[in-house]
Amino acid sequence: MGPHPAVAAIRLAVRRVLHDVLTDRPENFSAGPVPAGEPPLVLVACSGGADSMALASALAFEAPKLSVRAGAVTVDHGLQAGSALRAAEVVTRLRAMRLDPVESVAVTVGREGGPEAAARDARYAALDAAAERHRAAAVLLGHTRDDQAETVLLGLARGSGTRSLSGMAAVSGAAGRYRRPFLQLDRQTARKACLVQSIPVWDDPHNTDPAYTRSRLRHEGLPALEKALGKGVVEALARTAQLSRDDADALDTWAATVEESVRDDSGQLQCAKLYVLPPAVRRRVLRRAVIAAGAPAGSLFARHIEEVDRLITGWRGQGAINLPGRVEARRQGGRLVIRQG
Repeated sequence: MGPHPAVAAIRLAVRRVLHDVLTDRPENFSAGPVPAGEPPLVLVACSGGADSMALASALAFEAPKLSVRAGAVTVDHGLQAGSALRAAEVVTRLRAMRLDPVESVAVTVGREGGPEAAARDARYAALDAAAERHRAAAVLLGHTRDDQAETVLLGLARGSGTRSLSGMAAVSGAAGRYRRPFLQLDRQTARKACLVQSIPVWDDPHNTDPAYTRSRLRHEGLPALEKALGKGVVEALARTAQLSRDDADALDTWAATVEESVRDDSGQLQCAKLYVLPPAVRRRVLRRAVIAAGAPAGSLFARHIEEVDRLITGWRGQGAINLPGRVEARRQGGRLVIRQG
């Protein structure tokens, strides 16, 4: 008799990702080539919740069959009383799965961008450092189809563009470091896999705290949408993410291709040539130019690019546009000059 369908589903998802990681080997490993004779290491980022514990169990099962070493990292954000004890318990459970290395990393969460963004920034910084330290080929993340649907809805609520609506990528980070095997699986499948394997899980109280936007969306927003529109909402939103990602990738490629053709011999952007581009392509060219001039990508929003775009499409003699990172954009003699002040 084979494994429970939920267990089979999570193992298949991880097996496919491990095959992808091995296909990239060795020159594309995120932390550089692995020493000769040493099997590649794949880490799982594990909070102790159902999604990441299911992912850890699947990695522990599949990795030895492919001669891959499997390890884990749990990040202690220090945001709750007893978080260090919880992290130690997670480490014990992961070691019981015969993952090695396993470590807990304590981080200090700042305030920039709000509590959710600050925690995420601290977590990824810790995971990046762990991947470099252990020379890991990849880090697996337990985001599910439900997480993807929530991300798309948050992007819609912010009035974001196609790239934001594309949600989380299956592969992201430097040299494809981060892999998300569960983006096609729902949260319930991961939880069921833990249940039938008798794997203890920890439910983060932040996930039910109405103070957090994503928590309100998860427990109030999505259920209301499902009640009004039917149970297929999560799957449809996840499909929207993939379609949006394909479109955004195509537009990014187009923008990169035409970038040189809209510059003059001195490298300045020519307003007349920018004007005839489709808006979606033109704004991507402008965004790339502003970032190249020194604006931090994370602080650059659609409204900033729209203001710069008006120097091309709605020129009325307006002055310079001030942008994040002390970058300014101004129109001079038919050229768009973007530079750091």
